[in-house]
Order: sequence, then structure tokens, then C-alpha cells
Amino acid sequence: MTDAITISVDAMGGDHAPRAVIHGAHIALKERRNIRFIFHGREEQIQPLLDEFPALKPASTVRHCENVIAMDEKPSQALRKGKGNSSMWMAIQAVRDGEADVAISGGNTGALMAMATFCLRPMEGISRPGIAAIWPTLRSDIIVLDMGATIGADAKQLVDYAILGSALARSLFDDANPSVGLLNVGTEEVKGLESIKEAGRMLAEASGKGFTYHGFVEGDDIGKGTVDVVVTEGFVGNIALKTAEGTARQVATYLRSALKSTLLSRIGALFATSALNALRRKMDPRTVNGGVFLGLNGIVIKSHGGSDEIGYKSALGLAYEMGRSRLMDKIADTMKRIPAQPEEPVSDTQSEARPA
Repeated sequence: MTDAITISVDAMGGDHAPRAVIHGAHIALKERRNIRFIFHGREEQIQPLLDEFPALKPASTVRHCENVIAMDEKPSQALRKGKGNSSMWMAIQAVRDGEADVAISGGNTGALMAMATFCLRPMEGISRPGIAAIWPTLRSDIIVLDMGATIGADAKQLVDYAILGSALARSLFDDANPSVGLLNVGTEEVKGLESIKEAGRMLAEASGKGFTYHGFVEGDDIGKGTVDVVVTEGFVGNIALKTAEGTARQVATYLRSALKSTLLSRIGALFATSALNALRRKMDPRTVNGGVFLGLNGIVIKSHGGSDEIGYKSALGLAYEMGRSRLMDKIADTMKRIPAQPEEPVSDTQSEARPA
């Protein structure tokens, strides 16, 4: 890998693409000069935007793709339609072909996961890829996965997520031995589904080989930052993520209403401007935008589809850190330390699972 980190970008993915994408790349470049971009999409829309941000042009390559995956297309339809010639597929393919270190898209999540899995293939020893999120807590940022790549997970798959999440924590947080917890309905060993209890036993045996197994954690432990990596299956993880985002918006709305309710509260808000601005930045979901697809032979970042340029800047910054920290090497290293676990038979319910 050269000093420059090359990010392959689906410029057409997202509600505000391609303007928000290109503007976000312009901001990211100002913060990290050794980024290079390959933008995939409709050239007639991308080039005029690059003209608006001339500093971005020397660091950019545009590859024309007429085909764009819609946000409401089913993964199977999107794969048939876009394989080989869509902006989303071409962004992923650049990673597969070694032209880019990371791919990023704000497009259809299910389609992106289907294409990434088909194009990059799961890593040897990993049965299912997962989506990891960077989660702000009272202590520090942590990793939570799976955020909805697949619904349902057996014990072996939960152990896979622990391996992947701990490697990501080592890359992002420079922590040689991150702590891992399994999300459960209680911390007692007798509680929870059998798959979670079995995963706990397997992780306890593997503890110390790239991570430290903390044990079961509950929902409120996520916000506390009790552990560095919280592992769960995609259905629960996606609900937890959406609940947290909704709660943050709810609290922010309550706070704004309270500060405007009386003359005295408005005067108090003026004196607390700096503190309120710091709180606003801390609660802004745009600053932690970007889900990392883990378990594939390459790195793919999913940006929120509704992100503006600030959100894309954050996602591109995350993509840069993934490339710079050699995440794939850390995942491979962690997997070597842990004895292979036998695959559990896939149930009828799991076989019907689809990306959330």
C-alpha cells in the first residue's frame, strides 16, 4: 500500500448524491491531504461538481457508469440489474481489483451487502459478514455489530462478529486487547437464548487471543461504554441503532423546546452557548456516520443514505482510517489466534434471512 489511501466512491448512492458526496470529499481532502478518490457514476453530473471544487480535481478520477441502483430495489433485483455496470458495483470492484483500499456508498444497504458479498466473497473461516457501527458512549467510542447485515445468528456467527469487531477496535482505537461483550437480556450466565450462551462459552475459551471477553452486557451498557465491542445479531442491533438515533433526536428536541420556553431560559441559553454547541456536536449522528462491512475480502463502508456533506466527510474519514490502519491484516491476525469453530447447521429461519 502506498502512502496515499485510495477510496472508491459510489458517487450516485444516497438521497443527496452526487452533490453531497463530492462536497463531502472536498472537505475530507482538506483534512487529509493524502487521499485519492475514484468516483463512479454519471460523468455529466460529477464533472460540473468537480469544477466547483477545483482543489479536489487533481486527487480525483471519474469513471462513467450510467446504471444507478435505486434505494427501494430488492437486493436480488439490484444484483441482477447492477452487477458489472452500476456505480455501486464498480466502486466495490475497484477494491477487488486492488485499485482502491476501501469502497464507500450511501446507496441501498441490502443491494450493497449483496454486491459486496458476491464481488469480494466472505473471508475464509467467516460464515456471514456483519455491519459494524462506531458508537459514541459516556466513556469513549465503541464498536457495535451486527447492525443489520443478516437477521439471526448462531453461536459460531456471534464468535465471528467478536473476532471482526475486536480487529476493528484494534485498528481504530489502537487497543491491543479490546474488551468484548455479548448483548443479552441479563448478565447472568443462565439467561438468554441458547445460541448466545454457547457463544459466551466459546468466547470465554478464546479470551486473551486478540481480545478479552467481558461476558454478557445489557442494553444500557452500550451507552455506558462498558466494553470496547458489543456483539449481537442483526435484528437486535439494527433496532438498537435506530432507537439510539431516535432518542438522540428526541432529547435534542426537548432541549431546544426547554431553552426557548421562557425569557429566563433563553437568557440562560446565551450564557451556555459554548456548552450547548459542544453537546450538539456530540449528539450529531453525522459525526459518526459510516457502517463498516466486515468479514469480506475487502473493506466496504456504508454511509447513511440521507447524509449531507458533513456526514459523507465523516464516512470518508472512517474509510481513510480503515485503509491506513491495515484492518484486513488485523482481522487475519486475530483469526489465526483463535481455533476454528465448527459450523452450526443453518435453520429454516436463518436460511430465509435477508439484509436489514
